[in-house]
Amino acid sequence: MKTIASFQVNHDVLQKGFYISRVDGDVVTYDLRMKTPNQGDYLSDSQMHTIEHLYATFARNSARSPEVVYVGPMGCRTGFYFLVRDSLSHEDALRLTLESLRFIAAFQGEIPGSKRRECGNYLDHDLPGAQAVAKGMIPILEGWSPEKMAYER
Repeated sequence: MKTIASFQVNHDVLQKGFYISRVDGDVVTYDLRMKTPNQGDYLSDSQMHTIEHLYATFARNSARSPEVVYVGPMGCRTGFYFLVRDSLSHEDALRLTLESLRFIAAFQGEIPGSKRRECGNYLDHDLPGAQAVAKGMIPILEGWSPEKMAYER
């Protein structure tokens, strides 16, 4: 079998940030890397779950909603994939992600989709933990640009 693209990224040099993972037709996959790989510090399941609910809810309720395809966690627990239509520029994808992180950092109240009938693991959330991760990513992405979105090889 061929090695898939995400396994060809050098995880020994990968840092926190926002990267273009791949382009498939009109869909662009971004890599929102929230933890440095293989350093022993990973997102907890409950942090990831809460970030997923809030990031997806915010992005899918934004003005760019028609261009949002998917928001989901990486199995390695170091970040998220954000899939959008290519009609959304790299700058706008970054801007929407940064706005989503600010939303998570400031969020108060009931986590969207966290009722038993709405979620298959509704009790597994960590809002304070998710907010801490979001707050840590905001200054990183504020200094980010499309020129930094290529993986280091």
